[in-house]
Amino acid sequence: MLSQLTRMPAEMSSDSRRQLLNAVTDLFLLDEAPNDAVQAHYGDIALRSLPHLETEARRDYADRVAETPSLPREVAVTLASDPDADVARLVLKLSPVLTDTDLAAIAVTQSQRHLVAIAERARLSESVTEILVERGDREVLHTVSANEGASLSEKGFDRLVERGGHDSEINLAITTRSDLTPDRAQRVMRIVEQLSDEGGLWSKPNSEALTLARQARQQRLEIKLLLADLAAGARALDEITTMLAEEDRAFHLALVFAQVASLSTDQALRVLMQRDASGIAVACRALGIGSDAFKAVLELRARRMMFAKSATDDDLRAYAALDPAMAERTMRFLKLKTKLS
Repeated sequence: MLSQLTRMPAEMSSDSRRQLLNAVTDLFLLDEAPNDAVQAHYGDIALRSLPHLETEARRDYADRVAETPSLPREVAVTLASDPDADVARLVLKLSPVLTDTDLAAIAVTQSQRHLVAIAERARLSESVTEILVERGDREVLHTVSANEGASLSEKGFDRLVERGGHDSEINLAITTRSDLTPDRAQRVMRIVEQLSDEGGLWSKPNSEALTLARQARQQRLEIKLLLADLAAGARALDEITTMLAEEDRAFHLALVFAQVASLSTDQALRVLMQRDASGIAVACRALGIGSDAFKAVLELRARRMMFAKSATDDDLRAYAALDPAMAERTMRFLKLKTKLS
C-alpha cells in the first residue's frame, strides 16, 4: 500500500495531501519497527506532501511525529529545517533521529528561535553547544547555560562566560550548574571580580552569584561525602537518591548512579534524562532502588521535561512490575556491550 501511495497525482490539493499524509502516518506509527522499504516509502510520501501543506498542517504533523524514533531522517531534517520555527520547534527539541551533524547545520543557518529549541534538548554534544554559544542571542545563551544536559568544552565554556559576562541571569545559571568544575568556577570568579572592579552587575560584595558559586562548590564536596557514606554503609542508596531527586539535582544524581552502576557520567545522565523511562527504570531496579525513591526520580524527570502526572503514575506501576533479575541481566549486557564497542 505504501509503495502505491508514493505515486501521488501532482494535482492533489493541499488538504487532500494533508489527509493522505495523516492516514499514512496512522499506519506507519502502528509498526514499532518498520523495515527499510516501509521507511523509504513513507519518507517519500511525507517529503512529497510537506512542500504543499499549509503552515498549520506542517506544524500539526511535526508535533505528532517529533518523538518518533523510526521517522526517516530526511523527514526529520526537513521538519527541523522548516523556516517557520513553530513547525521545527518540537522536532528540534525532541527528535531522537537528528544527528549532531544535522543539528549543527541547522544551528548555523536558522533563526534564533530554532537555536532556542535546539538548546532545550535533553542532551547536547560539545560541538553543537559551541555553535549555539557562538551564534545565540541572550535567550539562547540563557537556555544553554541552564541546561545541564548541554556539554560544554573548555572553549565553549569560556565563550559562554565571555558572551554572558554582563548578564546577571546567564551568570547565575553558569554558577549554579552542577557540573561546574573547580577550575571553571575559579575562571567564573575571576570574571565576577573583574566586573565588580568595573562597577558592573556584580559590584555588590555579597552578590547572589558569589553565594551560589560557593554553594556549587559545597555541593560537589557533599557528593564526595555521600559516596563515601554509601561505600561505608552509613547511608542507603534510596536515601541519597530521594534527597538528590527532591532537590532537583539531576547531574549529581547521575554522578551517584554512574559510581554505583559502573557507568560513565555521560551514560548515567543520558539514561536519567531520556524521555523514555525504560532505561532509568532498568538501572534503578538493577541497583535495588525501592519504589518510593524511584517515584522521586520520576518526579524530577517530570519537572524537567514537563511530563503529565498520569505518565509518571504509569511508569511507577511498570517499575513495580519490573523483574529485578531481568533488570540485572539487562544491565550486565549493556555494560559488556559498552566495553566491547
